[in-house]
Amino acid sequence: MKKGHVMTSHKDALNSERGSSRFRRKQTSNRRGRRRESFAEYAHRCWPLWVMVLPAIVFVAIFRYGPMYGIQLAFRDFDFTKGLTGGKWVGFHYFRQFFASPMFKPLMINTVRISLWTLVMGFIAPIILALLINQIHSGKVKGFVQTITYMPHFISTVVIVAMINLFLTPSSGLLTRFLAFLHVVNPNFMGDPAAFTPIYWISEVWQHMGWNSIIYLAALSSVDTALYEAARMDGAGRFQLIRYIDIPAILPTAGILLILNMGGVLNVGFEKVFLMQNTLNLPASEVISTYTYKIGILQNQFSYSTAIGLFNTVINLIFLVTANQISKRISDTSIF
Repeated sequence: MKKGHVMTSHKDALNSERGSSRFRRKQTSNRRGRRRESFAEYAHRCWPLWVMVLPAIVFVAIFRYGPMYGIQLAFRDFDFTKGLTGGKWVGFHYFRQFFASPMFKPLMINTVRISLWTLVMGFIAPIILALLINQIHSGKVKGFVQTITYMPHFISTVVIVAMINLFLTPSSGLLTRFLAFLHVVNPNFMGDPAAFTPIYWISEVWQHMGWNSIIYLAALSSVDTALYEAARMDGAGRFQLIRYIDIPAILPTAGILLILNMGGVLNVGFEKVFLMQNTLNLPASEVISTYTYKIGILQNQFSYSTAIGLFNTVINLIFLVTANQISKRISDTSIF
């Protein structure tokens, strides 16, 4: 009996192993079969989705990838009579000219300083605002605060700069009059190179932090309310709720947004900087975008300005890829 029982158990084990082997082979063949699906078959199966995304693909192809044809100007001596494809091939001549220019160092310093201040403070402020708004229990009050904080986002840049000038005019500005009351006599903030960067990033954060906090509020709205109730039953206060529930909930979103923002480190807003510039603050306000405009449009040095713009884009791409890889290794959060 024992021998028969052992033989039966052995047969059952063999049958089970064969069955599992057949199951694995079947799954492998199914996976291989799915991999053999051609792109035409996939497009035929998902054609409604492709029809929906087609306008966006056409738009990006025409207005994003199409203009990249002009990148070759950075490597040619542009000639009006020969068009974009004409002109003598000069290689990296204009890149070397930019690197050897006396404007290279101040341009990079000004651009990086303004960009980093705006990036860091513009990244932190929306998170803090979203955490504070999330602690408001009244729905009406929360909606009112949200509306008030993101409305400045829709003010045009020209109006923002006009407001800055009105507040900081040495003789009649509201802020300068308040400082005069404190016995600070007529400070010319708009003409002070040291004050340009704080004025820029403070106004930038004030204008956009409410709008940028919306995505964090959306992430916080998906948190299970049972977590808050359980934490309160354990005696957690508001700061502990923010530290142990809210912040971990928005960290993946914050990581993605930080990576995307790193792709525009050197893209300081041209319009606002250009409108805030004057002869007094020019040593601290001249950035790559304004210099490219003056060189390319006003002085007709199209090849030189194209080389500067391409250098700016390559540096931004390097920052983007580096930040993505670091985030992928540290927190397993990435965009590609």
